[in-house]
Amino acid sequence: MLEITNLTKSYGQALALNQVSMKLVEGEIFGLLGPNGAGKSTLIRIVNQIIEPNSGHIKFNNDLFRREHLKSIGYLPEERGLYRGMTVQEHGIFLGKLRGMNTKEAKNALEYWLDRFEISDWRKKRIEELSKGMAQKIQFIFTVLHEPKLIILDEPFSGFDPINVELIKKEIQSLKAQNRTILLSTHSMNSVEEICDRAMLLHQGKSILEGQVKELRKKNKDGMFTVRFEGIMLGFVNALWTGFEIVDTREFGNNRYEVDLKMMGDNTIDELMGVMIGQVKIEAIFEKLPGMQEVFISSIAAAQNPMIQ
Repeated sequence: MLEITNLTKSYGQALALNQVSMKLVEGEIFGLLGPNGAGKSTLIRIVNQIIEPNSGHIKFNNDLFRREHLKSIGYLPEERGLYRGMTVQEHGIFLGKLRGMNTKEAKNALEYWLDRFEISDWRKKRIEELSKGMAQKIQFIFTVLHEPKLIILDEPFSGFDPINVELIKKEIQSLKAQNRTILLSTHSMNSVEEICDRAMLLHQGKSILEGQVKELRKKNKDGMFTVRFEGIMLGFVNALWTGFEIVDTREFGNNRYEVDLKMMGDNTIDELMGVMIGQVKIEAIFEKLPGMQEVFISSIAAAQNPMIQ
C-alpha cells in the first residue's frame, strides 16, 4: 500500500527525519509513535505532499507517489482547521469535490456519515456554531468522506471525551474491516494496544523500534507474573526463595490472594509452580506484559543512554 524508503528532511541545520523507512500493508492499522519533535508530523506532511523531503522516496501501490494519489488519501491533521462561516453540508461538499467527488456523491456520503453518527440535524449548522468536540467529529467525517484507501489520522482522539474516543476507535476498526489502511499518529498508548497491528517509534528523526504491537510488548517483558491462589499467605511466601520478588499483593477474602511477583535470574514458570504445589491451591498464573506506555518510555530512555540497555 504505502512504502517509504530512506526519507530525510532537514530544516536548516536541524535534521527532522534521518533515513526513515517504513511499509504499510493493506488493511492494517499502523501506529506512528514518538515524543514531541520526533519527526512524526514532518513524515505525515511529506506523505501528503505538503512539504518535500531532501532525499528518499515514497511508493503508493508500487508506483512512485504522484499528486493524483492524494485522491486516495484521507488526512486528519493535528492542527484542526475548518472554514468557520460554512455550514457542515457546504464544507463537506467542498472537500469532497477537492478529492474527486461530484456534488451528489459528496452530499450522499455526508448524509450517510451524519446519519451513522446520529447527528443529521447538524447538516445546516455553521462550523462556528459547533463545540470543539463536535467540530472534531465533523472533521473526522470529512476525512473519510471520499472513501480513501489510506487514512492518516494525526492525534484523532485529542479533545474527545471517553465516549467519543470509543466511538472513533470503533469507526477506525470498522474502516480496517473494509480493508482500508490507517496510519495513526497518537500519544494514546492504550489506543495503540487496543487497535494497532504494528507500530514504529521515532526518536530524534530516527526509527528506533518497529514491529507487531504484541511482539514489541513481549520483547520488552521483564519477568513479571501474577499468581492467584487460595491458601495461607505465609505458606506462599515461605515457599518462595530469593529467585522471586513479591511486588504487590491483593486480598479477596476467605484466604484468596492475587500476587504480582518478579522472577529473578534464570528461573522459569515451571520452577515457580513447583515450589507452590502443596503449599497453596493455584487458581491462575499468567505473565504480565508491559504496556506500550512502558515500552515507549524504556525505548526512548535506552536511545538517549545506550549504557542502560
